Amino acid sequence: MVWKNILVETEDNLALVIINRPKLLNALDTETLGELDEAMTELAVNPAIRVIILTGAGDKAFVAGADIKFMQSLDPLQARDFARHGQQVFSRIENLPKPVIAAVNGFALGGGCELAMACDIRVASENAKFGQPEVNLGLMAGFGGTQRLTRLVNPGIAKEILFTADQYDAQAALRIGLVNHVVPSGELIDFCKKMAGRIAAKGPVAVRLSKEAVNEGLEMDMEKAFIHEADLFALTFTTADHAEGIEAFLNKRKPAFKGN
Repeated sequence: MVWKNILVETEDNLALVIINRPKLLNALDTETLGELDEAMTELAVNPAIRVIILTGAGDKAFVAGADIKFMQSLDPLQARDFARHGQQVFSRIENLPKPVIAAVNGFALGGGCELAMACDIRVASENAKFGQPEVNLGLMAGFGGTQRLTRLVNPGIAKEILFTADQYDAQAALRIGLVNHVVPSGELIDFCKKMAGRIAAKGPVAVRLSKEAVNEGLEMDMEKAFIHEADLFALTFTTADHAEGIEAFLNKRKPAFKGN
């Protein structure tokens, strides 16, 4: 499918999803959110794709936030619908049955920071900037930022980010645990592709169930999370990939995982 604001490129088992509104610093409106949701849904059921990299067009912005001009026309009920739409799209990305790596190139502010936080792994270029500047406009984060940020960094740091609207450079984001890696700008996509390739070479079912165990376990008490992990661990023993992995290990060869 061809979208107006989203580009999708595929290479081997990887997909690169690009939010393509560079003149607007890839800002999010309802149309772009809907197209992003459609693209991710298609990739989720594509058996050839094992890992997704999400980035923004150009080198200035990953996503600079929600489209302010679009939001200016919203009444309170429309604003709530817009927030719920963004939350739902980002939650589907967070719970996609495949890993999603955010390649953060430039500004990741407001909805852009919230989108990056919905991804499994965040890799920032050296020129990346993170922040939740909504209070500068008399608004607050509405795409899940108050919740995901608190889970990624400690609550005091999260509140400082949300209350002050300060921007954090890539190294500061790394220090507080908001991103996994910082790399030179020209190496960002290659770095993410290499990481994606390492993940794609592993057992796809095992990777998917590992993601499920982490995400769902965060909402459980520890003992329930342990039981859930054990159940998913047992489920991997029903797969052909499990048998292939064990046999390959014992025979000192690379496994050929098929995702079943």
